[in-house]
Amino acid sequence: MSYLSKQQLSSIGFKSIGDNVLISDKASFYGVQNITIGNNVRIDDFCILSAGEEDFLIGNYIHIGCYTSLIGKGKIILCDYSNISSKVAIYSSNDDYSGEFMTNPMVPSDLTNVTKGSVVIKKHVIIGSGCVLLPNVTIGEGVAIGALSLVNSNCEEFNIYAGSPVKKIKKRKKDLLELEKKIINNYDY
Repeated sequence: MSYLSKQQLSSIGFKSIGDNVLISDKASFYGVQNITIGNNVRIDDFCILSAGEEDFLIGNYIHIGCYTSLIGKGKIILCDYSNISSKVAIYSSNDDYSGEFMTNPMVPSDLTNVTKGSVVIKKHVIIGSGCVLLPNVTIGEGVAIGALSLVNSNCEEFNIYAGSPVKKIKKRKKDLLELEKKIINNYDY
């Protein structure tokens, strides 16, 4: 994988960008003026990040796996230490599928009924490959989402969820909070 140089990153026009940011030269960005990227972030090949009119915030120590898309009109927030596996789709806006309205962004907006809402992914969340997250969802701290899951509702902290739609499977261990202290105390943050 080939990463953009620091000079190339600064020329993209992000709202702000931190240190030790590794972004593939094959990733695509839209609405960059609303995208903030923290420190120690890696974004892999063929990712699409498209910010709407609201802020798109990526914290510190974040990985976004290949072929992932994060798109929509609403706010998207990835808090520190989140891990988004490959082929995840995160939507902060969504068409109305009922048939009562038309769909797609090329149709005049008065003929559509788009749902818009924030997607917030708290600290230490891991989202498995192939998951879909819909608007108006908050994933609590320390949550693990199993591969191929559909997330259409909030997830409570330190639990493991899976399924379509997701269901709580069991509690998740909190050992990683002690490991976070090692990063804070021993590494450049």
